[in-house]
Amino acid sequence: MAEQGSSSRIRATGRRRRHPGKSRRALTVAAWSAAGLVLVGGCGLGYVYFTLNGNIESVDINAQLRDDDRPQNVDNGSLDILVLGSDTRAGANGEYGRDEGAARSDTAMILHVYEGHKKAAVVSVPRDTIVERPDCTDRTGKAAPGQRKAMFNTAYEVGGPACAVKTVETMSGIRMDHYIEVDFTGFKKLIDELGGVEITTTEPIKDSSSHLDLAAGPHTLTGEQALGLVRTRKGVGDGSDLGRIQLQQAFMKAFIEQAKSVGVFTSPKKLWDLADTATRAIKPDSELDSVKELADFAGGLKQLGANDVDMITLPVRYDPADLNRVIPLQAQSRQVWAALKADRPIPASATKDTAKGQAEGVVK
Repeated sequence: MAEQGSSSRIRATGRRRRHPGKSRRALTVAAWSAAGLVLVGGCGLGYVYFTLNGNIESVDINAQLRDDDRPQNVDNGSLDILVLGSDTRAGANGEYGRDEGAARSDTAMILHVYEGHKKAAVVSVPRDTIVERPDCTDRTGKAAPGQRKAMFNTAYEVGGPACAVKTVETMSGIRMDHYIEVDFTGFKKLIDELGGVEITTTEPIKDSSSHLDLAAGPHTLTGEQALGLVRTRKGVGDGSDLGRIQLQQAFMKAFIEQAKSVGVFTSPKKLWDLADTATRAIKPDSELDSVKELADFAGGLKQLGANDVDMITLPVRYDPADLNRVIPLQAQSRQVWAALKADRPIPASATKDTAKGQAEGVVK
């Protein structure tokens, strides 16, 4: 992704013009929160493409949502991506709790890449945020009625990725260009393939629910430890989801730098292993469902470093009726969405006097 007006400019359809001579070896670090979030483009030979393409399971968001029921796709060179961490307990994720037959979005981040793709902003949405969930269609094509006061993470539960996208677009007024999902197991494997992520904790963190036990000091987190860190609530601060988001954002900063430092281009095996793991770990929208499309996508994100990404939490207050829930602050939230829609930095006033967790500075 390059400057607006270049051959890689994003079209109104969300598709991007191709670069016929562009190298097919490209690394992309997108973002996660219940993780940090990673995408990897592929290598070069035909059989490699065939194998990696076969790893990718995608979801056709555009086919499931009516175009006339979505915000206008503004072609200003920016890019908006909904990144979700799925908390399903099915299959290999069963060790993290009982499978109740439905997954929710344990983590949600809206990634806005500014025109020129040298800066980005991330807005984390607390999973317990009370929102107006729109009418949706579930995975089987049946109607999923909306709800005036619903927890944000129920959108994914009742209607899957498309309903999560529709809910974000309804609350923000911004059309999502892409969708990326990653689950527990995929995230762990991705971190291990990267060789771990280096962080420093300023106090001990121990949480049996998330399988985490870290002393104060420097650590190179394994995939299991990294997953524990981004899932923990009770192990630090006030035990709130807002505190967990602070840990997630700190981890994301470290994760971005770690991914940029991995020498995948000097090691074909490392590149292959990472690409193979990443393409199995993620579920993107159908416009990112091939290695070629992921590699093209990588071109506009690879120059982003941790200092180029501004991370905030959606401005909220605690719900007086249930302190385990939070409610968006309407005026400040409008500032956030208006800034991103206009491709401008989020003003500091948007996050003033909002509810915060107590885990800031625990992870460096």
